[in-house]
Amino acid sequence: MEEEFAQVLGGGDAVIEPLTHNPGNGVTRGIWRVRRGSRSAVLKVLTRRKDAPEGWAHSDDPRHWNYWRREADVHADGLPQMWARAGARAPKLLALIERDDGDLALWFEDVPGRPGTSWTVDRHALLGHQLGLAQGAAGEVERPWLSRSFLRGYTGSRPVPYELLDDDAAWRHPLVAENFPPGLRAELVRLHRDREQFLSIMESLPRTLCHLDVWPSNVIDRDGESVLLDWAFAGDGAVGEDIGNHIPDSVFDLFLPAALLPELDAAVYGAYLRGLRESGRRCDERLVRLAVCASAIKYDFLAPLMLARAGERQLDYGGARPVDAARRYRERGAALMFLAGWAEEARRLSDRL
Repeated sequence: MEEEFAQVLGGGDAVIEPLTHNPGNGVTRGIWRVRRGSRSAVLKVLTRRKDAPEGWAHSDDPRHWNYWRREADVHADGLPQMWARAGARAPKLLALIERDDGDLALWFEDVPGRPGTSWTVDRHALLGHQLGLAQGAAGEVERPWLSRSFLRGYTGSRPVPYELLDDDAAWRHPLVAENFPPGLRAELVRLHRDREQFLSIMESLPRTLCHLDVWPSNVIDRDGESVLLDWAFAGDGAVGEDIGNHIPDSVFDLFLPAALLPELDAAVYGAYLRGLRESGRRCDERLVRLAVCASAIKYDFLAPLMLARAGERQLDYGGARPVDAARRYRERGAALMFLAGWAEEARRLSDRL
């Protein structure tokens, strides 16, 4: 370890700070900020030797959504540079070290700037424009380690108590009954019933290189550039799929209020379309909208898990701090109802197209 520190940061005493991430993912040993004097870098260690809960195990299949060394391959290839001219990029890779134990150490620049968790609607729209430019110009990209059928694999990989959608007692829990909007249950049952239809729609739409984990915690504003972190899921996706993830994720973890979703959707989607047009990509805009709206199926799992966990202490992403349970259920309930509207829009578009 000391040799790595010296190679990246030089000599001196090191201060190591653990960074928030999903501790359950079997491919991530950990993420840390490492400081030596005025120098700093971010260390992420990839592994396939870690026990993981069901649904988060690593895979050795390069096409699997959770292929353990994909992020190393993405950066070693320099793939994110394809987006740099559009104002979206990855952090600079300082070193990639294969350790004796088989783990991979990725050392990145420590990017200063404003995290996406504190952005305004207008700044989210700028990201949408940059992604439209980037994905329109990149088009379809082939590498042997890019993920395929991400949405199907990711949503189908973990145990979800879908039976709770039909459990009256679960819906009577005060946290649920007092904070989920009327009519949500029927919409969620319908969405789950239509799961295969929505996945098939997403797989049939125009393709592009996607990050597939764009959300506020994975992006930093650096003087107007959008620096996207965590390329572990990168692969083939639908044009519009990344913003279909980013828009609702801006609310689900309480970064923006659910009441802003219509404004956020209009701003980000509109900016994304402008970026696509400016890139020269010719694409039926109704198909782009269909991709955004049909992305609602990614969140099919969320309400059943919330029903199952209504009696538990509510913690933030990473599990470090408690969050207000009523606020979380109220905001997520409103966001899920908004996504029900997306799903209905997707059904109408699909019928016409």
